[in-house]
Amino acid sequence: MRDQPTGLDDPAYAAHAWGRFRAIMAWMIVVAAACSAGAIVALAWVQGPLRLVTMLAVIGGVGGSIAMAGALMGLVFLSSGSGHDEDVERLDG
Repeated sequence: MRDQPTGLDDPAYAAHAWGRFRAIMAWMIVVAAACSAGAIVALAWVQGPLRLVTMLAVIGGVGGSIAMAGALMGLVFLSSGSGHDEDVERLDG
């Protein structure tokens, strides 16, 4: 007899967990866009008109950093919330 799937092995729970991860990422992309826009406005106010390459660099640097932090944070929540951390401890010990 086979055990019931747990964590991300269970399709229903996996759909819920990945949906929660996508929701976290959607909010973090909104935050990244707002912070990037704020940084561009602040730089334009201090420096004057900005070139396109400067705006793209700010979007990549500020927005990319915030999006990456959100992705890593979301994956930590996904791993912890799905029981993968406990599975690793159980198998490792």
